[in-house]
Amino acid sequence: MASPDVFHDVSFSHVSAAAAAASPEEAAVASATALFGGNGASGAPRLSLVSNGEPKAAKHALEIDLSDAQMFKLGPTEWLCVSGESETKGCVEEKLYSRAIKVVLRTEAESKAFYLAFQQWKHRVISGKDGEPMENGVIVSSKNKFDTKIEASSAKMYFHYYGQLLHQQNMLQDFVRTGTYYAAVMENRSDFEGRVVVDVGAGSGILSLFAAQAGARHVYAVEASEMAEHAQRLISGNPSLGQRITVIKGKVEEVELPEKADILISEPMGTLLVNERMLESYVIARDRFLVPGGKMFPTTGRIHMAPFSDEYLYVEMANKALFWQQHNFFGVDLTPLHGLAFQGYFSQPVVDAFDPRLLVSPPMHHTLDFTTMKEEDLYEIDIPINFVASVGTRVHGLACWFDVLFNGSTVQRWLTTAPGSPTTHWYQLRCILSQPLYVMAGQEITGRLHLVAHSAQSYTIYLTMSAKMWGEGAEQGGILQTSTAKLELKEPYYRLSQPQPYVMQQDQQQQLPSLQPQGSGQQMQDGLSPSITIEPDQDSAAFTR
Repeated sequence: MASPDVFHDVSFSHVSAAAAAASPEEAAVASATALFGGNGASGAPRLSLVSNGEPKAAKHALEIDLSDAQMFKLGPTEWLCVSGESETKGCVEEKLYSRAIKVVLRTEAESKAFYLAFQQWKHRVISGKDGEPMENGVIVSSKNKFDTKIEASSAKMYFHYYGQLLHQQNMLQDFVRTGTYYAAVMENRSDFEGRVVVDVGAGSGILSLFAAQAGARHVYAVEASEMAEHAQRLISGNPSLGQRITVIKGKVEEVELPEKADILISEPMGTLLVNERMLESYVIARDRFLVPGGKMFPTTGRIHMAPFSDEYLYVEMANKALFWQQHNFFGVDLTPLHGLAFQGYFSQPVVDAFDPRLLVSPPMHHTLDFTTMKEEDLYEIDIPINFVASVGTRVHGLACWFDVLFNGSTVQRWLTTAPGSPTTHWYQLRCILSQPLYVMAGQEITGRLHLVAHSAQSYTIYLTMSAKMWGEGAEQGGILQTSTAKLELKEPYYRLSQPQPYVMQQDQQQQLPSLQPQGSGQQMQDGLSPSITIEPDQDSAAFTR
């Protein structure tokens, strides 16, 4: 059992009239000791308030069961603890009324520590047999919003993954990511100096340490995985900064903080910006902890999209299904499954870095404003797409990437994952069509990118792309060809290659393997124009000013 938390020289008093009338001698105690710990018999978390008076008075103690207790702040050093009161009648325990106890601490520092101790002990829920702790240590007694919408198995794997130092190292060594965050914080010291900061999903605690370096008055680092222990160790190893950082283990949906935040900082971005659904937790933290008008780092995010043509990639994906074209695999004909296997490979988004000259038209983007959007807006994201082809070619799908803005008071800093920019651990993402489109220069490409969230902390992607009529009579509209795809964002194909040397498409055809993928009978038109490039946003990479 964990060591108890003790607070000396507190005062407490009954607020509920019924309790005060029942025990007038305990209605107010000027000097007492507050003790958070486990019940001796069951180990259940309790708050004990014990009078420091004479021996007779010393017997006056209140025992508060934290499982159903709530704490409300009345002032800088004053708290109101409300809990259920019960009475046993016969063999049945009945809940009669709520008991309210006002507790007053000596200093604001003790007041904050008292509340944090309350939160930590409240979440030490016991499972099954009394006194037997859960295997993963700390959970909450009732399901919060995260638990109700996310599968337990997915959450367990997610927190296990981010609880390992090797994965934290992978993110820390992404110097575009880490360097941009550092620059965004340090260039906007005025947003952090003397302010209260909440680090949402703190991980190793690096962003909390950045905020402390920028002069934050106090930083609350909220982390739900076992990485919280490592973060505490790292922060304690930097005492000049760590004295202003409090690590809180738990989900932002369940923890309580002793004060509101002036600024939130987080790294909630996943593949395609929204994978892992941490943006929802970021928005929930805003609603729960941020003062009106407070800042969020990052502030907004944008999903960028453009059609692309990559014959090499298409044939590589199609080749994966060739195994299922065998007619005699140990005497078994595998071809009945070839079609399903072919579609299965094309249901995987491809994560890699590619040459921006593979894009068929200038990109468009969809903006998510983290400061104003609702959590529910992330459950389903519907993006109409419209492009005009710059060249005549085969369109193999839709390429996507994202960027985020740190809208500081002094400097606006962008973090981009665009093709052609320094590669990050997010790379870029491409959704491939099993049936490519054929377009001519000037032809309009329309469609829809539809993302639907699911309980495995990811999204199902529904992509529709159509080539519209072009040339004479095009103004009358009409669709010449449509191709659709259903992809699972949680199960991508991690190609993770660096951008390959750009090859004109005439040369690509000469070098391709003999396999002709489905629908490839029509000859390729003119090669891609090398003029299509992605212009990084100003200050998009760290230390470029």
